[in-house]
Amino acid sequence: MTDLRRVGINPHFWYPVARSRKVLKGKTFAAAFAGARIVLYRGGQGAVYALEDRCAHRQVPLSMGVVEGETLRCCYHAWAYRGNGRICQIPYLPKGGERPPRGVRAYPVREAYGLVFVFPGDPEKAAATPLPELPEFASPHHRTMTFSRTVRCHYSFMHENLLDMNHQFLHRGVIGRIQPKLLGYDAGPQSVEARYLFTSGKGKKDFGAGLLSAKGGKGGKGSTGSDVITIRTEYPYQTLRLAPTNTELPAFSLWAAYVPEDAEQRVNRAYGLLMIAKPPIPGALHAAWPFIRRFTERVFAQDRMAVEAEQHAWDEQGEDHNHEVFPLILDLRDVLRSNGVPLPS
Repeated sequence: MTDLRRVGINPHFWYPVARSRKVLKGKTFAAAFAGARIVLYRGGQGAVYALEDRCAHRQVPLSMGVVEGETLRCCYHAWAYRGNGRICQIPYLPKGGERPPRGVRAYPVREAYGLVFVFPGDPEKAAATPLPELPEFASPHHRTMTFSRTVRCHYSFMHENLLDMNHQFLHRGVIGRIQPKLLGYDAGPQSVEARYLFTSGKGKKDFGAGLLSAKGGKGGKGSTGSDVITIRTEYPYQTLRLAPTNTELPAFSLWAAYVPEDAEQRVNRAYGLLMIAKPPIPGALHAAWPFIRRFTERVFAQDRMAVEAEQHAWDEQGEDHNHEVFPLILDLRDVLRSNGVPLPS
């Protein structure tokens, strides 16, 4: 069986490569997808373009260039490119001189949910491939917290970490003694969905944890309660929803994408949108925001430590020596393996 860590992510989907607010008008932004360097730039009219980040002339990165209206000019010999990647000017080319027949690759690009998405696969498939649907993002009843962090591991470790909630011992100093119980799961050709019952036990809990799960902020020792958490990998994205057992409405939902940056796909950029339901008290969520942010950052830091340690072990051994016993994760690996693509040898 193919080692999952040697399977590349399928490029025929929309992947976030930057936060929209980082791509400023008249500026360039260097991004990457699986070893392909991409330059984003926002033209004078506000549209974002995505091009191969190398000039067709001397291969100098176009991210070092200058934005002029809707075009991007290389910093070296001033070759200019339109948003479709075509060369529109070579300043010193004699009148009537023949331009190179090709410019650089242009990527389909879309902005949504405060992120810039590119389609790195076959551009003919882009129009028929939908972006993820996140109705809570635009809902007036929710507020969204955005994350973007580099994690030095294969993207599959990220899927496994979130879906396998039996690792809560790792977070015992942040969320207390949580007892997760798998209620059931469903697996298909492109997805795996698991449902857990989380029961809080004794132990110190981060103040932000109570605020996030709508427990009224009663962090500290001795708080109890239970939540139902639903986690789904719908290739290539992942979602998590938490709902207290006394209500069907989720206290929050998370959407995540893990975007490989290097050709070996051992480094990924994790993007997350945490959509939190607003409590009935006006301004309460605004006041809780810094505490929730601190809590989520602490949990993510612990998860990152674990998955990067897994990747380090794989690098040392040269292959996957995991002894996995959880059927849910074995089915997840089948989904990731069957929907992925072979990495170049």
